[in-house]
Amino acid sequence: MNKKLLAVLFILAGLAAVAAAADSAWGARAAAGASDLTIESMLTYALQDEYLARAEYIAIQQTWGAQRPFSNIQRAEENHIAWLVEAYKNYKLPVPKDDASRYVKIPASLKEAFQAGVDAEIANIAMYDSFLADPLLARPENAALRDLFTRLRDASKNHLQAFRTGLARY
Repeated sequence: MNKKLLAVLFILAGLAAVAAAADSAWGARAAAGASDLTIESMLTYALQDEYLARAEYIAIQQTWGAQRPFSNIQRAEENHIAWLVEAYKNYKLPVPKDDASRYVKIPASLKEAFQAGVDAEIANIAMYDSFLADPLLARPENAALRDLFTRLRDASKNHLQAFRTGLARY
């Protein structure tokens, strides 16, 4: 191959890697790097993260069979999604579509699946903690959203414990 073609291929490969890295920032990962949060951006990151958790737990069960705690937590994520959709309606905002399947990574083993659950719940808790610390949620008109984010964070603490218990078996 000539040098010009190799240079073009190298540049294109670099651009693809940058695009893939940018594309992987979704849900709690994207929220971790966000500044100047708005009610809509908080709701979006939260919904994306709940979509992603549900999709990952479904994929894990499709790979290794339905089992606890993945099956229980999947159902909980469906409730969380419904609560967030209701919040979107209360704020008269359009509900983002579920693109979570683009971001699902199936772990190579059941042990890695439990570790992925631990990591996801830690990131989810950190996301909700950052939202709850935002001055926007201290406003009286956002009290219901503050309560919702608190419930979601606390549920994630329970999920985290369940995944840690599962991981401890390995």
